[in-house]
Amino acid sequence: MSDAAGDRSTRQYVSPAARKVAGARRNPPYGNEQTAPQWLRSLAGISWRLIIVVIAICIVFYAVWHVLLLFVALFLACVFTAVLRPVVDFFSKGMPRGLATGLGMLSGIVFFLGLLTYVGYSIIDQWDDLSKQFSTGINQITDFLESGKLPFTITNDQIVKWIDSGQQWLQDHAGELATQAAARAGSVVEIFTALALAIFCTVFFLARGKEMWTWFLNQLPERARETWKVAGGAGWYTFSGYTRGTVLIALTDGALAFILLLVLQVPLAAPLAVLVFIGAFIPLVGAPTAMVVAMIVALAANGLWSALFVGLGIAAIGQLEGHIFQPFIMGKQVSIHPVVIALAVTAGTLTGGLLGAVIAVPLVAVFWAIFSRLRTMDPPMTADEATDDVEPVEDGEQIDDDEPVKQK
Repeated sequence: MSDAAGDRSTRQYVSPAARKVAGARRNPPYGNEQTAPQWLRSLAGISWRLIIVVIAICIVFYAVWHVLLLFVALFLACVFTAVLRPVVDFFSKGMPRGLATGLGMLSGIVFFLGLLTYVGYSIIDQWDDLSKQFSTGINQITDFLESGKLPFTITNDQIVKWIDSGQQWLQDHAGELATQAAARAGSVVEIFTALALAIFCTVFFLARGKEMWTWFLNQLPERARETWKVAGGAGWYTFSGYTRGTVLIALTDGALAFILLLVLQVPLAAPLAVLVFIGAFIPLVGAPTAMVVAMIVALAANGLWSALFVGLGIAAIGQLEGHIFQPFIMGKQVSIHPVVIALAVTAGTLTGGLLGAVIAVPLVAVFWAIFSRLRTMDPPMTADEATDDVEPVEDGEQIDDDEPVKQK
């Protein structure tokens, strides 16, 4: 009995550290997970976190798709607010904020309607001359194709056959086209509904935007307000800078295209310049499309050399935009690599069509600005450090995570 009591007394005085070490050897705290290499455990931890992020993004897209009209209206309202806010701030220096908001909205509407009126008048005024020049240009194109100067020859009979095939296709699918046109009528109603809602929201954003943002922050817990304040400020700074910069760049591109088309005596210079202006809002896609349309009009009206000069001139405008206008106007507000822009536009086009292509870049810019503002960065590596070779690991050699890898 005394020996048993002595053994229990001895076990009671075993130090906690010794008991912990001994227990760790007998019962590994993570079971068989300790047999997996460190890189596999790290990769597994990153993988399930990425899966959760992807699921969350899919849920957001699913929700947005079901309230797409509301999302488009809010996006347009933010665009209108970013463009008109400097004008309203200028007017509010000498008048009440509400009156300044109304005057700013009226200025924007007058500018937009005046632009459409000028374009419509230009088309009506030059339509007769353009139709004659277009017919002459088509005949010139046909003669050029039949002349055999190209590696292939296209005869007039082939062209007539293609035209007849196109007419026959229109006749065969007239019912389907009418059904699609009727379906598009509903889309037109939705567009005007979204535009009206956007204008309604813009009025309140311009007049009471600060009060609305303050109210939203006050609804959050106090510990979260500063984070939302920083994120919202960074996001709005980037979005407004991108929007105003895009408008200025589009106006510059349109003005330069208008001067170029006037010098080359291309018909419908004003509508084509407006097309270039609109195309500037669609990154990577809009400008080439506007260039092709302008080249077709120049080719039909003035011949091959005029179309070639139009293409070269608009391409030069695009180079000025990418290398001078974008860095100078955008500055540090929006800094996105061209590869990221191309990927964002492609992804937006695949998921949302033309609308996705328009909103992809500003959304990516906003998300990146918020992420950059909230993250904590480690000291950056230099280019040489990032590209230096490292010594290969011998078979059976273990790498300590805390020990730096030896370089050659």
